[in-house]
Amino acid sequence: MNVQRAEAFVRTTSLEPARVAALVDRFYEKVRADPLLGPVFDAVIEDWDEHKRLLTSFWCTIVLRKGEYRGNPMGKHKPLPIRSAHFDRWLALWRETAPQVLDAEGAALMIAYADRIGRGLHLGMGLGDRGTALGLAVHAAPPGPGGTSE
Repeated sequence: MNVQRAEAFVRTTSLEPARVAALVDRFYEKVRADPLLGPVFDAVIEDWDEHKRLLTSFWCTIVLRKGEYRGNPMGKHKPLPIRSAHFDRWLALWRETAPQVLDAEGAALMIAYADRIGRGLHLGMGLGDRGTALGLAVHAAPPGPGGTSE
């Protein structure tokens, strides 16, 4: 779903903060129980209820244009011991949970945003080998002035 279509969809959908909160709540219950993701986040999150409220604000700002979230997701995630496998699992749980809580269009929208946000965080954290793990084309650098790659 492209951004223009997503914005038009948000104006006409039943997607609302309560549905976003339900998704966040169910999703993070799965994250906490997950053997890969749970230990990473349990180590740094002291109050899960408050964290879920913050993330509901984040998602409502992204999807519903609420403008309430003030934070730095990259800054929060960068110091954590997160690798590509964590992103893969996070996205798999999100893709599994969204259709359980939202209608098909709402789930598709939330999944599209999660994919984009996940890609941005993944790249911003310097994970992967220049994008191949994300299905992005990788091109060799052109030779330098002496005929070698710099």
